[in-house]
Amino acid sequence: MAFKVINFNGSFTMTIDGTSITTTDRIEVINPATETVIGHAPNCTEELLDTAVASAAKSFVSWSKVPFPKRQEYLIKMADSLSENIIPLSQLLTSEQGKTLSDAAMEIGGAAYWLRETAKLTLPETINDHSPEHRSVTKHVPLGVIGAIAPWNYPIGLATFKLSSALLAGNTVVLKPSPFTPLTTLKMGELFQQVLPAGVLNVVSGSDNLGAWMTSHPGFDKISFTGSTQTGRKAMAGAAATLKHLTLELGGNDAAIILPDVDVAVVAKAIFWASFGNSGQICLAAKRIYIHKDVYEQMKSTLVAYAETINIGDGTDPASQLGPIQNRPQYDRIIDLIKDSKTNGHHFLTGGLPMQQTGFFIPLTIIDNPPHDSRIVQEEQFGPILPLIRFESVEEAIALANATDYGLGATVWTADVEAGYAIADQLEAGTVWVNEALGLSPSVTFAGHKQSGLGSESGLGGLLEYTVPKTIAVRQNANTWEGVPKDSLSSNVLN
Repeated sequence: MAFKVINFNGSFTMTIDGTSITTTDRIEVINPATETVIGHAPNCTEELLDTAVASAAKSFVSWSKVPFPKRQEYLIKMADSLSENIIPLSQLLTSEQGKTLSDAAMEIGGAAYWLRETAKLTLPETINDHSPEHRSVTKHVPLGVIGAIAPWNYPIGLATFKLSSALLAGNTVVLKPSPFTPLTTLKMGELFQQVLPAGVLNVVSGSDNLGAWMTSHPGFDKISFTGSTQTGRKAMAGAAATLKHLTLELGGNDAAIILPDVDVAVVAKAIFWASFGNSGQICLAAKRIYIHKDVYEQMKSTLVAYAETINIGDGTDPASQLGPIQNRPQYDRIIDLIKDSKTNGHHFLTGGLPMQQTGFFIPLTIIDNPPHDSRIVQEEQFGPILPLIRFESVEEAIALANATDYGLGATVWTADVEAGYAIADQLEAGTVWVNEALGLSPSVTFAGHKQSGLGSESGLGGLLEYTVPKTIAVRQNANTWEGVPKDSLSSNVLN
Protein backbone atom coordinates (compact mmCIF):
# COMPACT_ATOMS: atom_id res chain seq x y z
CA MET A 1 0.00 0.00 0.00
CA ALA A 2 1.41 3.41 -0.97
CA PHE A 3 0.85 6.30 1.41
CA LYS A 4 0.83 9.91 0.32
CA VAL A 5 0.11 13.18 2.08
CA ILE A 6 -1.62 15.67 -0.20
CA ASN A 7 -0.22 19.22 -0.19
CA PHE A 8 2.61 18.23 2.13
CA ASN A 9 4.12 21.70 2.13
CA GLY A 10 0.82 23.50 1.92
CA SER A 11 -2.05 23.92 4.36
CA PHE A 12 -2.26 22.14 7.69
CA THR A 13 -5.50 20.63 8.92
CA MET A 14 -6.78 18.74 11.92
CA THR A 15 -8.16 15.21 11.65
CA ILE A 16 -11.63 14.77 13.14
CA ASP A 17 -13.77 11.72 12.39
CA GLY A 18 -11.48 10.77 9.50
CA THR A 19 -11.87 14.17 7.80
CA SER A 20 -9.49 17.11 7.36
CA ILE A 21 -10.81 20.10 9.30
CA THR A 22 -9.53 23.67 9.52
CA THR A 23 -10.51 26.81 11.41
CA THR A 24 -10.70 30.50 10.61
CA ASP A 25 -8.56 31.32 13.63
CA ARG A 26 -5.06 29.89 13.26
CA ILE A 27 -1.83 29.91 15.26
CA GLU A 28 1.58 30.86 13.88
CA VAL A 29 4.38 28.31 13.93
CA ILE A 30 7.93 29.70 14.12
CA ASN A 31 11.17 28.16 12.86
CA PRO A 32 13.43 28.51 15.94
CA ALA A 33 16.57 28.75 13.79
CA THR A 34 15.35 31.66 11.67
CA GLU A 35 12.51 33.12 13.79
CA THR A 36 10.34 33.18 10.67
CA VAL A 37 6.76 31.97 10.34
CA ILE A 38 6.74 28.65 8.48
CA GLY A 39 3.07 27.78 8.71
CA HIS A 40 -0.24 28.18 10.45
CA ALA A 41 -2.09 25.50 12.40
CA PRO A 42 -5.81 25.42 13.18
CA ASN A 43 -6.81 26.79 16.57
CA CYS A 44 -9.34 24.22 17.75
CA THR A 45 -12.54 25.53 19.32
CA GLU A 46 -14.37 23.93 22.22
CA GLU A 47 -17.10 22.90 19.80
CA LEU A 48 -14.65 21.12 17.51
CA LEU A 49 -13.07 19.41 20.51
CA ASP A 50 -16.53 18.18 21.48
CA THR A 51 -16.92 16.83 17.93
CA ALA A 52 -13.57 15.04 18.10
CA VAL A 53 -14.40 13.46 21.47
CA ALA A 54 -17.84 12.40 20.25
CA SER A 55 -16.27 10.85 17.15
CA ALA A 56 -13.77 8.93 19.28
CA ALA A 57 -16.53 7.73 21.62
CA LYS A 58 -18.66 6.51 18.72
CA SER A 59 -15.70 4.74 17.10
CA PHE A 60 -14.69 3.10 20.38
CA VAL A 61 -17.77 0.86 20.21
CA SER A 62 -16.49 -0.86 17.06
CA TRP A 63 -12.72 -0.39 17.50
CA SER A 64 -12.69 -2.05 20.92
CA LYS A 65 -14.27 -5.12 19.31
CA VAL A 66 -11.66 -5.39 16.54
CA PRO A 67 -9.71 -8.61 17.20
CA PHE A 68 -6.36 -7.97 18.87
CA PRO A 69 -4.31 -9.43 15.95
CA LYS A 70 -6.12 -7.07 13.59
CA ARG A 71 -5.24 -4.08 15.75
CA GLN A 72 -1.62 -5.25 15.65
CA GLU A 73 -1.84 -5.13 11.84
CA TYR A 74 -3.13 -1.57 11.97
CA LEU A 75 -0.07 -0.50 13.98
CA ILE A 76 2.20 -2.05 11.36
CA LYS A 77 0.41 -0.11 8.62
CA MET A 78 0.83 3.10 10.62
CA ALA A 79 4.55 2.36 10.91
CA ASP A 80 4.79 1.73 7.17
CA SER A 81 3.13 5.06 6.40
CA LEU A 82 5.71 6.90 8.53
CA SER A 83 8.61 5.01 6.97
CA GLU A 84 7.45 5.79 3.42
CA ASN A 85 7.29 9.51 4.24
CA ILE A 86 10.37 9.81 6.43
CA ILE A 87 12.12 12.41 4.26
CA PRO A 88 9.33 15.03 3.98
CA LEU A 89 8.26 14.44 7.58
CA SER A 90 11.85 14.94 8.77
CA GLN A 91 12.21 18.14 6.79
CA LEU A 92 9.01 19.51 8.27
CA LEU A 93 10.01 18.43 11.77
CA THR A 94 13.38 20.19 11.51
CA SER A 95 11.73 23.38 10.31
CA GLU A 96 9.40 23.59 13.31
CA GLN A 97 11.42 21.90 16.07
CA GLY A 98 14.95 22.97 15.15
CA LYS A 99 16.81 19.66 15.53
CA THR A 100 19.13 18.50 12.77
CA LEU A 101 17.76 16.64 9.78
CA SER A 102 19.57 13.49 10.88
CA ASP A 103 18.02 13.69 14.35
CA ALA A 104 14.60 14.38 12.85
CA ALA A 105 14.93 11.32 10.61
CA MET A 106 15.92 9.27 13.66
CA GLU A 107 12.79 10.48 15.46
CA ILE A 108 10.45 9.61 12.58
CA GLY A 109 12.18 6.27 12.04
CA GLY A 110 12.11 5.62 15.77
CA ALA A 111 8.38 6.31 15.88
CA ALA A 112 7.82 3.74 13.12
CA TYR A 113 9.99 1.25 15.03
CA TRP A 114 8.01 1.93 18.22
CA LEU A 115 4.74 1.16 16.48
CA ARG A 116 6.09 -2.08 14.99
CA GLU A 117 7.61 -3.32 18.22
CA THR A 118 4.61 -2.38 20.37
CA ALA A 119 2.48 -4.39 17.94
CA LYS A 120 4.34 -7.49 19.15
CA LEU A 121 2.99 -7.12 22.68
CA THR A 122 -0.04 -9.02 23.95
CA LEU A 123 -2.41 -8.44 26.83
CA PRO A 124 -2.30 -11.13 29.52
CA GLU A 125 -5.23 -13.11 30.89
CA THR A 126 -4.95 -14.61 34.36
CA ILE A 127 -6.76 -17.84 35.19
CA ASN A 128 -7.66 -17.46 38.85
CA ASP A 129 -9.64 -20.66 39.21
CA HIS A 130 -10.50 -23.46 36.80
CA SER A 131 -12.21 -26.32 38.56
CA PRO A 132 -15.14 -28.50 37.46
CA GLU A 133 -17.43 -26.31 39.56
CA HIS A 134 -16.00 -22.83 39.02
CA ARG A 135 -14.04 -20.70 36.58
CA SER A 136 -12.53 -17.24 37.20
CA VAL A 137 -10.46 -15.21 34.73
CA THR A 138 -9.05 -11.70 34.89
CA LYS A 139 -8.44 -9.91 31.60
CA HIS A 140 -7.63 -6.33 30.64
CA VAL A 141 -10.14 -4.27 28.69
CA PRO A 142 -9.72 -0.82 27.08
CA LEU A 143 -10.67 2.30 28.99
CA GLY A 144 -12.44 4.21 26.21
CA VAL A 145 -11.46 7.63 24.85
CA ILE A 146 -7.89 8.76 25.53
CA GLY A 147 -6.74 12.37 25.52
CA ALA A 148 -3.06 12.31 24.50
CA ILE A 149 -1.03 15.50 24.98
CA ALA A 150 2.48 15.49 23.50
CA PRO A 151 5.38 17.96 24.05
CA TRP A 152 7.56 19.98 21.69
CA ASN A 153 10.95 18.32 22.17
CA TYR A 154 10.03 15.00 20.49
CA PRO A 155 6.55 15.68 19.10
CA ILE A 156 6.30 12.57 16.91
CA GLY A 157 8.31 10.13 18.98
CA LEU A 158 6.49 10.84 22.23
CA ALA A 159 3.10 10.94 20.52
CA THR A 160 3.65 7.42 19.18
CA PHE A 161 4.57 6.22 22.68
CA LYS A 162 0.95 7.01 23.53
CA LEU A 163 -0.74 6.08 20.27
CA SER A 164 0.87 2.66 19.99
CA SER A 165 -0.23 1.44 23.43
CA ALA A 166 -3.61 3.19 23.48
CA LEU A 167 -4.75 1.95 20.07
CA LEU A 168 -3.39 -1.57 20.51
CA ALA A 169 -5.28 -1.90 23.78
CA GLY A 170 -8.50 -1.02 21.97
CA ASN A 171 -8.97 2.63 22.91
CA THR A 172 -9.66 5.55 20.60
CA VAL A 173 -7.60 8.74 20.83
CA VAL A 174 -7.75 12.51 20.54
CA LEU A 175 -4.13 13.67 20.14
CA LYS A 176 -2.98 17.23 20.80
CA PRO A 177 0.55 18.37 19.87
CA SER A 178 2.28 21.35 21.46
CA PRO A 179 1.30 24.70 19.92
CA PHE A 180 5.03 25.21 19.27
CA THR A 181 5.32 22.06 17.10
CA PRO A 182 1.94 21.08 15.65
CA LEU A 183 2.70 20.81 11.94
CA THR A 184 4.37 17.41 11.62
CA THR A 185 1.79 15.87 13.95
CA LEU A 186 -1.04 17.28 11.83
CA LYS A 187 0.51 15.74 8.73
CA MET A 188 0.93 12.45 10.57
CA GLY A 189 -2.78 12.58 11.35
CA GLU A 190 -3.48 13.18 7.67
CA LEU A 191 -1.37 10.16 6.81
CA PHE A 192 -3.18 7.95 9.30
CA GLN A 193 -6.55 8.89 7.79
CA GLN A 194 -5.54 6.42 5.06
CA VAL A 195 -4.87 3.67 7.60
CA LEU A 196 -7.33 3.83 10.48
CA PRO A 197 -11.13 3.76 10.55
CA ALA A 198 -12.68 7.21 10.91
CA GLY A 199 -12.75 8.50 14.47
CA VAL A 200 -10.23 6.04 15.90
CA LEU A 201 -7.53 8.74 15.89
CA ASN A 202 -8.41 12.42 15.94
CA VAL A 203 -5.67 15.07 15.87
CA VAL A 204 -6.43 18.58 17.09
CA SER A 205 -4.17 21.61 17.44
CA GLY A 206 -4.53 24.88 19.27
CA SER A 207 -3.36 27.29 21.92
CA ASP A 208 -2.68 26.51 25.58
CA ASN A 209 -6.43 26.65 26.31
CA LEU A 210 -6.91 23.42 24.37
CA GLY A 211 -4.94 21.35 26.87
CA ALA A 212 -7.00 22.67 29.78
CA TRP A 213 -10.23 21.93 27.89
CA MET A 214 -9.06 18.37 27.31
CA THR A 215 -8.05 17.58 30.89
CA SER A 216 -11.42 18.81 32.22
CA HIS A 217 -13.56 17.41 29.38
CA PRO A 218 -16.02 14.81 30.73
CA GLY A 219 -15.80 12.74 27.53
CA PHE A 220 -12.24 11.53 28.16
CA ASP A 221 -11.67 8.37 30.18
CA LYS A 222 -7.92 8.96 30.50
CA ILE A 223 -5.40 11.74 29.97
CA SER A 224 -1.87 10.81 28.95
CA PHE A 225 0.35 13.87 29.27
CA THR A 226 4.06 14.42 28.70
CA GLY A 227 5.52 17.76 29.74
CA SER A 228 6.72 19.78 32.71
CA THR A 229 5.91 18.88 36.30
CA GLN A 230 4.23 22.28 36.76
CA THR A 231 1.84 21.68 33.85
CA GLY A 232 1.37 18.08 34.95
CA ARG A 233 -0.07 19.32 38.24
CA LYS A 234 -2.61 21.38 36.28
CA ALA A 235 -3.50 18.36 34.15
CA MET A 236 -4.05 16.29 37.28
CA ALA A 237 -6.27 18.99 38.80
CA GLY A 238 -8.32 19.23 35.61
CA ALA A 239 -8.82 15.47 35.49
CA ALA A 240 -9.85 15.18 39.13
CA ALA A 241 -13.47 16.29 38.67
CA THR A 242 -14.35 13.16 36.68
CA LEU A 243 -11.70 10.86 38.19
CA LYS A 244 -10.02 10.29 34.85
CA HIS A 245 -7.21 7.76 34.65
CA LEU A 246 -3.86 9.50 34.29
CA THR A 247 -0.42 8.89 32.90
CA LEU A 248 1.92 11.81 33.59
CA GLU A 249 5.45 11.68 32.21
CA LEU A 250 6.96 14.81 33.72
CA GLY A 251 10.23 16.59 34.33
CA GLY A 252 13.56 15.22 35.45
CA ASN A 253 16.78 16.53 36.95
CA ASP A 254 18.76 13.40 36.22
CA ALA A 255 22.07 12.80 37.95
CA ALA A 256 25.13 11.11 36.49
CA ILE A 257 27.72 9.63 38.85
CA ILE A 258 31.23 9.10 37.48
CA LEU A 259 33.58 6.90 39.51
CA PRO A 260 37.39 7.26 39.38
CA ASP A 261 38.05 4.02 37.48
CA VAL A 262 36.50 5.14 34.17
CA ASP A 263 38.23 5.69 30.84
CA VAL A 264 37.86 9.47 30.84
CA ALA A 265 38.14 9.95 27.07
CA VAL A 266 35.36 7.45 26.37
CA VAL A 267 33.03 8.46 29.19
CA ALA A 268 33.42 12.21 28.56
CA LYS A 269 32.03 11.80 25.04
CA ALA A 270 29.19 9.59 26.30
CA ILE A 271 28.33 12.09 29.03
CA PHE A 272 28.39 14.94 26.53
CA TRP A 273 25.72 13.38 24.31
CA ALA A 274 23.72 12.15 27.31
CA SER A 275 23.60 15.76 28.48
CA PHE A 276 23.59 17.89 25.32
CA GLY A 277 21.73 15.70 22.83
CA ASN A 278 18.84 17.61 21.22
CA SER A 279 20.48 20.72 22.74
CA GLY A 280 19.70 19.41 26.21
CA GLN A 281 15.97 19.28 25.49
CA ILE A 282 15.44 15.70 26.71
CA CYS A 283 13.53 14.81 29.87
CA LEU A 284 16.02 12.00 30.57
CA ALA A 285 19.16 14.01 29.76
CA ALA A 286 21.96 13.91 32.33
CA LYS A 287 21.53 17.32 33.97
CA ARG A 288 23.80 17.11 37.03
CA ILE A 289 27.20 15.45 36.62
CA TYR A 290 28.80 14.20 39.85
CA ILE A 291 32.49 13.42 39.22
CA HIS A 292 34.85 11.77 41.69
CA LYS A 293 37.60 14.12 42.87
CA ASP A 294 40.36 11.86 41.50
CA VAL A 295 39.21 12.36 37.89
CA TYR A 296 37.35 15.66 38.20
CA GLU A 297 39.99 17.89 36.61
CA GLN A 298 40.70 15.48 33.77
CA MET A 299 37.01 14.86 33.10
CA LYS A 300 36.06 18.53 33.04
CA SER A 301 38.90 19.50 30.70
CA THR A 302 38.07 16.62 28.35
CA LEU A 303 34.36 17.52 28.35
CA VAL A 304 35.10 21.17 27.61
CA ALA A 305 37.54 20.33 24.83
CA TYR A 306 34.98 18.05 23.18
CA ALA A 307 32.15 20.58 23.58
CA GLU A 308 34.23 23.19 21.78
CA THR A 309 34.42 20.97 18.69
CA ILE A 310 30.63 20.78 18.27
CA ASN A 311 28.90 22.83 15.57
CA ILE A 312 25.64 24.51 16.56
CA GLY A 313 23.44 25.89 13.79
CA ASP A 314 20.39 25.60 11.61
CA GLY A 315 19.26 21.98 11.54
CA THR A 316 19.11 22.04 7.74
CA ASP A 317 22.85 22.72 7.53
CA PRO A 318 24.70 19.38 7.16
CA ALA A 319 27.53 20.79 9.27
CA SER A 320 25.25 21.36 12.27
CA GLN A 321 25.41 18.80 15.06
CA LEU A 322 22.99 20.57 17.39
CA GLY A 323 20.20 23.03 16.73
CA PRO A 324 18.53 25.89 18.60
CA ILE A 325 16.29 25.95 21.64
CA GLN A 326 12.83 25.20 20.32
CA ASN A 327 10.89 28.26 21.49
CA ARG A 328 11.29 31.76 22.89
CA PRO A 329 9.89 31.09 26.41
CA GLN A 330 12.33 28.21 26.96
CA TYR A 331 15.18 30.25 25.46
CA ASP A 332 14.44 33.10 27.87
CA ARG A 333 14.30 30.69 30.81
CA ILE A 334 17.75 29.29 30.01
CA ILE A 335 19.15 32.81 29.60
CA ASP A 336 17.77 33.59 33.06
CA LEU A 337 19.56 30.54 34.51
CA ILE A 338 22.85 31.59 32.91
CA LYS A 339 22.45 35.12 34.29
CA ASP A 340 21.72 33.72 37.74
CA SER A 341 24.94 31.69 37.68
CA LYS A 342 26.91 34.73 36.55
CA THR A 343 25.35 36.88 39.26
CA ASN A 344 26.31 34.28 41.87
CA GLY A 345 29.90 34.10 40.66
CA HIS A 346 29.88 30.56 39.28
CA HIS A 347 32.92 29.63 37.23
CA PHE A 348 32.07 29.11 33.56
CA LEU A 349 34.36 26.60 31.86
CA THR A 350 32.90 27.34 28.43
CA GLY A 351 29.88 29.07 26.96
CA GLY A 352 27.69 31.66 28.62
CA LEU A 353 25.31 34.24 27.24
CA PRO A 354 24.78 34.19 23.46
CA MET A 355 25.78 37.02 21.16
CA GLN A 356 23.14 39.03 19.30
CA GLN A 357 21.92 36.84 16.49
CA THR A 358 18.88 35.46 14.71
CA GLY A 359 17.50 32.24 16.12
CA PHE A 360 17.20 30.79 19.61
CA PHE A 361 20.80 29.60 19.78
CA ILE A 362 22.63 29.22 23.10
CA PRO A 363 26.30 28.20 23.28
CA LEU A 364 27.14 24.95 25.03
CA THR A 365 27.72 26.03 28.60
CA ILE A 366 29.53 24.08 31.34
CA ILE A 367 29.74 25.36 34.93
CA ASP A 368 32.49 24.33 37.32
CA ASN A 369 31.36 22.91 40.69
CA PRO A 370 28.48 25.26 41.59
CA PRO A 371 26.94 25.01 45.09
CA HIS A 372 24.38 22.27 45.66
CA ASP A 373 21.65 24.80 46.48
CA SER A 374 22.19 26.88 43.32
CA ARG A 375 19.40 27.12 40.75
CA ILE A 376 21.49 25.45 38.04
CA VAL A 377 21.78 22.34 40.24
CA GLN A 378 18.29 22.35 41.74
CA GLU A 379 16.23 23.16 38.63
CA GLU A 380 15.72 21.20 35.44
CA GLN A 381 17.43 23.40 32.86
CA PHE A 382 16.16 21.61 29.72
CA GLY A 383 18.82 23.22 27.61
CA PRO A 384 22.57 23.26 26.84
CA ILE A 385 23.85 24.35 30.24
CA LEU A 386 25.45 21.75 32.49
CA PRO A 387 26.83 21.82 36.06
CA LEU A 388 29.78 19.60 36.96
CA ILE A 389 30.00 18.76 40.67
CA ARG A 390 32.96 17.24 42.53
CA PHE A 391 32.40 14.48 45.12
CA GLU A 392 34.69 12.53 47.44
CA SER A 393 32.74 9.43 48.50
CA VAL A 394 30.16 7.24 46.80
CA GLU A 395 27.82 7.77 49.76
CA GLU A 396 28.03 11.53 49.23
CA ALA A 397 27.29 11.18 45.51
CA ILE A 398 24.25 8.99 46.14
CA ALA A 399 22.89 11.39 48.76
CA LEU A 400 23.32 14.39 46.46
CA ALA A 401 21.83 12.58 43.48
CA ASN A 402 18.74 11.67 45.52
CA ALA A 403 18.34 15.16 47.02
CA THR A 404 15.72 16.29 44.51
CA ASP A 405 11.96 16.25 44.03
CA TYR A 406 12.50 14.55 40.67
CA GLY A 407 13.08 10.86 39.97
CA LEU A 408 12.97 10.20 36.25
CA GLY A 409 16.36 8.72 35.35
CA ALA A 410 20.03 8.52 36.34
CA THR A 411 23.31 7.07 35.10
CA VAL A 412 26.36 5.50 36.74
CA TRP A 413 29.75 5.20 35.02
CA THR A 414 32.36 2.76 36.29
CA ALA A 415 34.65 -0.08 35.24
CA ASP A 416 33.28 -2.12 38.14
CA VAL A 417 29.86 -3.26 36.87
CA GLU A 418 28.82 -4.83 40.19
CA ALA A 419 29.64 -1.63 42.06
CA GLY A 420 27.70 0.30 39.42
CA TYR A 421 24.68 -1.93 39.90
CA ALA A 422 24.84 -1.51 43.67
CA ILE A 423 24.84 2.28 43.28
CA ALA A 424 22.03 2.14 40.72
CA ASP A 425 19.94 0.15 43.17
CA GLN A 426 20.17 3.02 45.67
CA LEU A 427 19.24 5.83 43.28
CA GLU A 428 15.66 7.07 43.48
CA ALA A 429 14.70 7.08 39.82
CA GLY A 430 12.47 5.12 37.47
CA THR A 431 15.29 4.15 35.10
CA VAL A 432 18.97 3.92 36.01
CA TRP A 433 21.59 3.05 33.39
CA VAL A 434 25.07 1.76 34.15
CA ASN A 435 27.66 2.65 31.48
CA GLU A 436 24.97 3.76 29.02
CA ALA A 437 22.31 6.45 28.75
CA LEU A 438 18.95 7.28 27.16
CA GLY A 439 18.34 3.65 26.17
CA LEU A 440 14.55 3.41 25.99
CA SER A 441 12.82 0.42 24.41
CA PRO A 442 9.24 -0.32 23.32
CA SER A 443 9.47 -3.60 25.20
CA VAL A 444 10.60 -2.04 28.50
CA THR A 445 8.36 -0.14 30.91
CA PHE A 446 9.40 3.48 31.53
CA ALA A 447 8.15 5.40 34.59
CA GLY A 448 9.06 8.31 36.81
CA HIS A 449 9.39 8.38 40.59
CA LYS A 450 8.57 11.25 42.95
CA GLN A 451 7.35 14.34 41.03
CA SER A 452 8.57 13.00 37.71
CA GLY A 453 5.22 11.42 37.00
CA LEU A 454 2.44 8.94 37.55
CA GLY A 455 1.93 5.66 35.74
CA SER A 456 4.18 4.35 33.01
CA GLU A 457 4.76 4.27 29.27
CA SER A 458 5.91 1.51 26.90
CA GLY A 459 6.38 -2.20 27.38
CA LEU A 460 3.71 -4.37 28.96
CA GLY A 461 3.41 -1.95 31.87
CA GLY A 462 2.69 0.92 29.50
CA LEU A 463 0.18 -1.14 27.54
CA LEU A 464 -1.67 -2.08 30.73
CA GLU A 465 -1.92 1.64 31.62
CA TYR A 466 -4.48 1.95 28.82
CA THR A 467 -6.66 -0.84 30.21
CA VAL A 468 -8.63 -1.68 33.32
CA PRO A 469 -8.74 -5.20 34.81
CA LYS A 470 -11.99 -7.09 34.50
CA THR A 471 -12.66 -10.37 36.31
CA ILE A 472 -15.36 -12.79 35.16
CA ALA A 473 -16.32 -15.59 37.55
CA VAL A 474 -18.55 -18.45 36.34
CA ARG A 475 -20.20 -21.17 38.41
CA GLN A 476 -20.76 -24.11 36.09
CA ASN A 477 -24.12 -25.09 37.57
CA ALA A 478 -26.45 -22.43 38.92
CA ASN A 479 -28.28 -25.07 40.93
CA THR A 480 -25.27 -25.56 43.20
CA TRP A 481 -25.30 -21.94 44.36
CA GLU A 482 -26.00 -21.71 48.10
CA GLY A 483 -25.01 -18.11 48.75
CA VAL A 484 -21.72 -16.53 49.75
CA PRO A 485 -20.03 -18.31 52.67
CA LYS A 486 -19.81 -16.00 55.63
CA ASP A 487 -16.12 -16.66 56.12
CA SER A 488 -15.41 -15.30 52.62
CA LEU A 489 -16.59 -11.81 53.57
CA SER A 490 -15.06 -9.38 55.98
CA SER A 491 -16.80 -8.67 59.26
CA ASN A 492 -17.18 -5.06 58.10
CA VAL A 493 -19.36 -6.19 55.20
CA LEU A 494 -21.45 -8.54 57.32
CA ASN A 495 -21.91 -5.90 59.99
